[in-house]
Amino acid sequence: MKISSEVFENLQLNQMKRVVIVRHAKAVPYGYDEDFNRKLRDRGKNDANQISSKLVEDGIKADLIISSPAKRAFKTAKIYAKNFKYPVNTIQTEEELYEGMTTQEFVDLLREIPEEIQTVFVFGHNPLVYHLTNNLVKLFNSDMPTCSTVGLDFDVSSWKDVSARGGDLAFHLMPRMFK
Repeated sequence: MKISSEVFENLQLNQMKRVVIVRHAKAVPYGYDEDFNRKLRDRGKNDANQISSKLVEDGIKADLIISSPAKRAFKTAKIYAKNFKYPVNTIQTEEELYEGMTTQEFVDLLREIPEEIQTVFVFGHNPLVYHLTNNLVKLFNSDMPTCSTVGLDFDVSSWKDVSARGGDLAFHLMPRMFK
């Protein structure tokens, strides 16, 4: 049976939107380099590869990747992108993911995403990623160690309808789950 283009468009419009928030992977300690330029440790690279590979195995992919421009977050995003077969040169950077933003500013950023995008991955830093996650779902009572990857599902057909406390926790992956 062939699905008509009208039915297919309606199916697409009824899909929920997913935001996946990722804390950058394990980096060298502050003091070895300027904070913005801190590099990932080998452990961090391995953690990012393991978690993103698990996501691929589970059929989760990125339609859009947005990252802090800081080296450790951007490198984490690149590792995920390579496993997703997502073009690394199209990763978008958002300065506020490094400098800080309010939950409302983040929601406003999400509301600008094109409607054909279903799943966006966002790479950043603590405490911001923890606060965003905590403020976007109804209940989140976990920590977010490095490379934590949290999927949040919003039962909306448009990014314009995403709101604080409107998400449901879909998954939470942490490196210690793979040890």
